[in-house]
Amino acid sequence: MNNQENNTTDWLFEITPKNNFFSLNLKEVWQYRDLLMLFVKRDVVTVYKQTVLGPLWYLIQPLFTSITFTIIFNNLAGISTGNVPPFLFNLAGITVWNYFTACLTGTSNTFGANAGIFGKVYFPRLIVPISIVISNLIKFGIQFLIFIAFYIYYYAQGAAISLNAAAVLFPLLIVLMGVLGLGMGMFISSLVTKYRDFSYLISFGVQLLMYLSAVMYPMALIKEKIPSYGWLVQYNPLAYVIETARYMLLNVGNISIWGLGYTVAVTVVVFLVGVLIFNKTEKSFIDTV
Repeated sequence: MNNQENNTTDWLFEITPKNNFFSLNLKEVWQYRDLLMLFVKRDVVTVYKQTVLGPLWYLIQPLFTSITFTIIFNNLAGISTGNVPPFLFNLAGITVWNYFTACLTGTSNTFGANAGIFGKVYFPRLIVPISIVISNLIKFGIQFLIFIAFYIYYYAQGAAISLNAAAVLFPLLIVLMGVLGLGMGMFISSLVTKYRDFSYLISFGVQLLMYLSAVMYPMALIKEKIPSYGWLVQYNPLAYVIETARYMLLNVGNISIWGLGYTVAVTVVVFLVGVLIFNKTEKSFIDTV
């Protein structure tokens, strides 16, 4: 009799793997928004908790990279940045680029880095990569303040720099960069669960991608100097984000409506594919990690 009663028991909650490949279940992510904020706090506080310089690393990295690029590409290679000081030109590109790379590399090992948590308690796995993107937004804000400080300094020195009216849309550009990094990161994290060697290629791939994203040179330069390879930059959506960011902040270069439309389309597709593959992988990743 007891066995019969147990078989007919109605459970309040039943946790099962998602069977629908196209199920995003974003409503559940919103229900766990408190946990999302806890992950954001964890990412911000613990990363540099046991370091000597702590959050100062947020400032040191873009400054030293900008100085290096200025010496190599502007002073030695002779790449012109027009009326804009080369250091400020490079700092603008690097600040935006760093946010993308932080989102990409941070989310690309989601399953491996959180296997212990995923194997013990249930919550929407999508919360972890989203928390990484949000926490990196805080780091970007710190680095952007450094850019503003140098912007004010050069402006006070009489440099021919000015904000473009389109600068009011700059936050949307950063959101676009974050969503693109999130989508690519989730896709890569799904591949890493089965093919571990992908994790070794990420750092190399990011460095190569940086040189194809117009971080340290204007897009027009690559088309002028080596037109046969200009398509590598022309069809890179990241290059349009970097170029547009400099156009907004420094009023240098140009803005391509076609390029931005192309970037938005690629970002939407990459994000949706990344989420779908991520949701499919979470069903069985614990058996392969």
